[in-house]
Amino acid sequence: MKTEKLNELRTELSVKAKNGINFTLAASIVWLIIAYLWTLNFDSYSKSIFVFIVGPLLLPMAFLFSKLFKTSWNIEGNPLQPLGLWLNFAQLFYFPFLVLVMIKIPDYFALTYAIITGAHFFPYAWFYKTNWYAVFAGIIVVGDLLLGLLLPNDKMWFVAIFTSIMLLVLTAGLYFDAKRKNEKFADPKT
Repeated sequence: MKTEKLNELRTELSVKAKNGINFTLAASIVWLIIAYLWTLNFDSYSKSIFVFIVGPLLLPMAFLFSKLFKTSWNIEGNPLQPLGLWLNFAQLFYFPFLVLVMIKIPDYFALTYAIITGAHFFPYAWFYKTNWYAVFAGIIVVGDLLLGLLLPNDKMWFVAIFTSIMLLVLTAGLYFDAKRKNEKFADPKT
């Protein structure tokens, strides 16, 4: 496949799926809920279980936001579209490590989950043809690591707040990136 055609397909994904902002906004809300859970007066293992329970809220929220933002989940005729799902499935292979942390060192569960979340965004920079994902993958991973190293264990909810805020900022950047591309996509002469 020629580079020009490949870039055209990536731009189409970016425009029609609006860079996946329905998912990043939903993730921001889920991480806000995780921050709240991490402030509760339970042991870290129990809080980790609660996080696993609220995590699946991401999909129905992303679906609702896709209706609100008019994003496409399925871009007919674009052979790259299934790759987005595969990139997301790749994150699941980190879950055994997450389970290990939950069982052996649950105080660091939220931190580990946040780093996995941030790191899994990196390939979406290529997929949607936007640097926003690459930059924020780095910011989330390094920022959460620094917070984890500096904060006492009872303050790990700051990691979740930081992740939520960064996802919200990422969503805004992705929105404006998709909007800019949509204007060019609609008028290819510019």
